[in-house]
Amino acid sequence: MVIRRILGAVHNPAQLVLAAFVTLILVGTALLSLPFAFDSGIEQPGLLDSLFWSTSATTVTGLGTVDVATFSLFGELVLLALIQLGGFGIMTVGSVLALVASRRVGLRQRVLAQAEIGAVDIGELRYLISAIAKITLLVESSIAVILFIHLATTGDTGIGRAAYSAAFHGVSAFNNAGISLYSDSLTQFVDDPLVVFPITAAFVIGGLGFPILVEFRKRVRPRKWSLHTRITLAATAFLLVVGPLAVLMIEWTNPGTLGPMGVWDKFQAAWFQGVTPRTAGFNTIDIGAQREPTINIMTALMFIGAGPASTSGGIKVTTFAVLGFAMWSEVRGDKDINVFNRRLPTGLVRQAMTIAFLSIGAVFATAVALTAMSSFHLTDTLFEATSAFGTVGLSTGITGSLPSAGKFLLILMMIAGRIGPVTFVTALALRQRQRAYRFPEERPIIG
Repeated sequence: MVIRRILGAVHNPAQLVLAAFVTLILVGTALLSLPFAFDSGIEQPGLLDSLFWSTSATTVTGLGTVDVATFSLFGELVLLALIQLGGFGIMTVGSVLALVASRRVGLRQRVLAQAEIGAVDIGELRYLISAIAKITLLVESSIAVILFIHLATTGDTGIGRAAYSAAFHGVSAFNNAGISLYSDSLTQFVDDPLVVFPITAAFVIGGLGFPILVEFRKRVRPRKWSLHTRITLAATAFLLVVGPLAVLMIEWTNPGTLGPMGVWDKFQAAWFQGVTPRTAGFNTIDIGAQREPTINIMTALMFIGAGPASTSGGIKVTTFAVLGFAMWSEVRGDKDINVFNRRLPTGLVRQAMTIAFLSIGAVFATAVALTAMSSFHLTDTLFEATSAFGTVGLSTGITGSLPSAGKFLLILMMIAGRIGPVTFVTALALRQRQRAYRFPEERPIIG
């Protein structure tokens, strides 16, 4: 009854989405604080570490303050459940359960789920959430089967361990969590194409966004794709080329990363490490050993993120693309912003600018604060703050060495990055108002 009253008092769907994520994080924290959540014989991590890992798993980030290998089987299963629920979306999960139970989805549930997954047409939400469940199960199970066959036939682990590892990494990859059962992430598989390419396929697909995946099922021909799908795919393809190419060129002779590898292994490692910053957070080479230009490029990729309504964070590729289209139109002197024979509304550009500037401010302020309270350089703290905001999970190795206040800042950044800057600010707003009048127009001097 008390919970029902609390939920009934929240009229803004964004607020309820935030409340749902926070609730799941707290439940995960309580479970990870249990003594048997970690292996016996090790020092029990503190409450802040449990809160950090719960937030990281729920927001599908992957940052950690303690080694993931210290978790017991129970702790790993808690992380896996948090990844699945966080990636799929609490509101979406609730709607799917209601759909299965009663074959109906109420209007209130539709609005809440729409706020979580970014559905455009509220009338199609019943089909959308059903399709999401099917796509999630299909991709995760397919990747798990591929990994299981490979690990069971080539690895030195038993059948049970291979199946568990395959399932865990299949879920983690599709949900862009970047959490691995191995202490070194996936560095031991840097030269293994049957691990590298299935994992990258999983988190690239998961990073496209559920609306696009659902549209693929409905519209096979590219000519019938929506403008959102075309922009997302074009921007994604551009970044999938730029990222790996930059890593390959800069790290080619680096003795700490690609230097000792053969030519094919260099291309394979550069592909993985150039793609993962936008979404996943796995790594097959030592992030801390990379050259500073590579670190900065990865920071930019993490800030951009992947597709809207996906399991990734960041400002999203569509925001990045819209700002690019706006600048190009302004340079050319075009009055309208035309993309793929469509005109973008002015309000969309303002929204993209708002998201970008809010995100830049939040990330930079967090990085400066982390620098001020620790001995790390701005390059490292900016990388860490962006990784948290982009829900990526890559780290140069400073996460566990940050002070408690710094860890709490990253927790807030992970939540903000998962929900989205605009949704996060809206959820915190106590009231909204709209002016009933407009001031006279006047142009200041720009430049």
